[in-house]
Amino acid sequence: MIGRLYKELWSRIGGRPWTYILRDAWAKLEIIWILALVAIGGTCAHYLGLKALLMGLGLIALGSIIGHVWWGNRYIPNQGTNKEGK
Repeated sequence: MIGRLYKELWSRIGGRPWTYILRDAWAKLEIIWILALVAIGGTCAHYLGLKALLMGLGLIALGSIIGHVWWGNRYIPNQGTNKEGK
């Protein structure tokens, strides 16, 4: 049910899974992503406090480490399109 709803959304918004779109955006605009994430972290630290920020970062780090168990595939540019890997 949820998978079908997600497929309906990405097929209408973006035309391919959003994971592929985000991976392409990261590969092409890495410095922009890093600056934006640092700015978001600074804003969160200001409004939520350092303790809450560090707890959130710890959860994100744990999720990232666990996620690499399943997402350890090689990056393929434009994955999910006709121009895949070229």
